[in-house]
Amino acid sequence: MLTLHSYYRSSAAFRVRIALNLKGLDYQQIPVNLLKGEHRLEAHRQRNPQGLVPVLETEGGEALSQSMAICEYLEESYPLTPLLPDAPVARARVRSLAMLVACEMHPLNNLSVLGYLTDTIGVDEATKLAWYQHWVTKGFTAFETRLTQDTATGSFCHGDKPTLADVFLVPQVFNAERFNCDLSAYPTLVRIAARCRELPEFARAAPAAQPDAV
Repeated sequence: MLTLHSYYRSSAAFRVRIALNLKGLDYQQIPVNLLKGEHRLEAHRQRNPQGLVPVLETEGGEALSQSMAICEYLEESYPLTPLLPDAPVARARVRSLAMLVACEMHPLNNLSVLGYLTDTIGVDEATKLAWYQHWVTKGFTAFETRLTQDTATGSFCHGDKPTLADVFLVPQVFNAERFNCDLSAYPTLVRIAARCRELPEFARAAPAAQPDAV
């Protein structure tokens, strides 16, 4: 069975849980509490020298890290219920939307960056929140524009079935809501995120539904 080392509120782990659920795969979860520093313990660093979650242990025992790489592995190894469309240009579009979140937004607003801002640089909570909201605004403005300007957008980010773009969008919307970001300027992506959340695969992956949720 697949094993996911996860933290309930990690958006990267959230992505992988959605992908696993959409593909109908059985997996067990092993919680890694980031607030307690369990990701820095040697046992976890043996799985991922970066000390990050998620880590997916395959049925063959390999430990995979980085949510995009894990999702691509799942797509290639379990092709039923595909998360990428068939046409090369469409596949590139979906990957591009997912990477807008994974490469441009999330790295600037993850737990380690926010901790560095407050603990090392010494910014106050208001400044940290302004930092967070700035990068959400910049990223979601581009995401919304791309959705509204492309006829490939449907009920979901690409057409009428969830793809990798939706897998990455929903956790980022969850994070933005946690940090009190105003999402009123992004009606298309908010609509799509709401549609995704109606699906049981997304609902089961949500942070509040995880065994380590507090």
